[in-house]
Amino acid sequence: MECFYASSSNTGASSFNYICVNATVATSTSAPSIALATSETVETLRTVTDVMWIVICSIFVFYMQVGFAMLEAGTVRPKNTNNILFKNLMDASLGAICFWLLGYSFAFGNGRTEDDGKGNDNRFVGSGNWALQNFNNDETYHLWFFQWTFASAATTIVSGSVAERCRLEAYFIYTTVLMTFVYPVVVHWAWSSSGWASPFSSADGKPYLSMNGAIDFAGSCVVHATGGFAGLVGTTVLGPRHGFHGANSTAELKGSSELLCSLGVGILWMGWYGFNCGSTLAAGGLDGRAINLAAKVAANTTISASMGVITAMTYSRIFLGHYNLTMCLNGVLAGCVSITAGCATVEPWASMMIGAFGGMVYIKSSALLKHLNIDDPLDAFPVHGCCGVWGTLAVGIFSTRSNIIRAYGFDNDAVLTGNQFGNQVVLILAVVSWTVGMSCLVFVPLNLLGLFRITAAEEKLGLDVIEHGIPGFARNNVVGGPSGKHKSTSPMTEQDYKMASP
Repeated sequence: MECFYASSSNTGASSFNYICVNATVATSTSAPSIALATSETVETLRTVTDVMWIVICSIFVFYMQVGFAMLEAGTVRPKNTNNILFKNLMDASLGAICFWLLGYSFAFGNGRTEDDGKGNDNRFVGSGNWALQNFNNDETYHLWFFQWTFASAATTIVSGSVAERCRLEAYFIYTTVLMTFVYPVVVHWAWSSSGWASPFSSADGKPYLSMNGAIDFAGSCVVHATGGFAGLVGTTVLGPRHGFHGANSTAELKGSSELLCSLGVGILWMGWYGFNCGSTLAAGGLDGRAINLAAKVAANTTISASMGVITAMTYSRIFLGHYNLTMCLNGVLAGCVSITAGCATVEPWASMMIGAFGGMVYIKSSALLKHLNIDDPLDAFPVHGCCGVWGTLAVGIFSTRSNIIRAYGFDNDAVLTGNQFGNQVVLILAVVSWTVGMSCLVFVPLNLLGLFRITAAEEKLGLDVIEHGIPGFARNNVVGGPSGKHKSTSPMTEQDYKMASP
């Protein structure tokens, strides 16, 4: 027997009958009045659910800053630990002010706000809504919060590439430029309602790029390739650390703690679920399909990350003769970066392939950098730049028509005809050209003016001594040791620099 309430009333509150049905008999009894939710109430609940979803996912993405901090602190030498942690702190703090004042406006302009104070958005860059001045109805702050956490991640990637020899003042300059203009312009192209590469940018119901536009669901190209290629320019202009000789570098460059590296990667992996799943930008919308899409995104992210690890593990055992923890940790990140663009448009079997190939992309690109004597202490470019490019291309290879319909609403043969792959290539070329060009305009003048790199003597002492007034480690280990003639609390002298010089 099955029982249920029933009524023919169309009002928000009604008297119901309680009906029980079996194979032969139906009985009905009166029931007390029950207040039903109106359509407006349901819509309000859906909106609240969506906003809460984005806020929670944003917190997860922001927590990735802790992961980056631990990973970088474990990779650099102890004499530079304070400096790298300070940079991670400033990525979030300085970046928040830059993104609030100008960055978000260049990225989205007035495309997601009310019409008052409307700027002149175009295909290249947004305009208007400076310092969130149009956010006067309290209904859209969650979007700024979500996008700021992404912007902070892109900036932090660069700090890993230039670690251990970059002046702090130069760091402040490039962080400001990257957060205020370079990264926001890329966001506008790919994710705004008027960007030339965006699936959401339309004229007569069609994206500016044919069929689906360029698909980058959560930022393989927008976030990771932008940060990775900016880091490549930075480390190339800066030059290698003293003691770096490619694959034959000495043990003196070994990081301080694999424990911190492992902790950092674990936090980053966890935060990636906020990164990718949160990019649905909804949980209660689309009649429940949004949260189901987020669940699939989580599954694809997990599979790709896992295959990145397995690939790195297998490679290290076969070709290095041992299981290399550092390579496997970077394999996690390679798999995560690779799936970020297509996490909503591919099937799980494809995410496995994407993660496996992403692991190899990282390994081979890291080896190539060392062969070219380019010193990237955290392998930021191989992991984020190269795997970001691969992940963006993978969208055009592995995406399916049904998944694109589910995630974007487009129903066409863009993948089968190669159109989608072409769109992905166009986006990559544009982002790489823009990022490399703008990064050169920042890093090259800083280097020519002598404002970019610390001296050899300062590098040997460590940035904790030079920039933060923490002489203990460097003085004890470089200048004379605990039993040496110098006390760790004594002020720096010219003799200290001479003794520290190579």
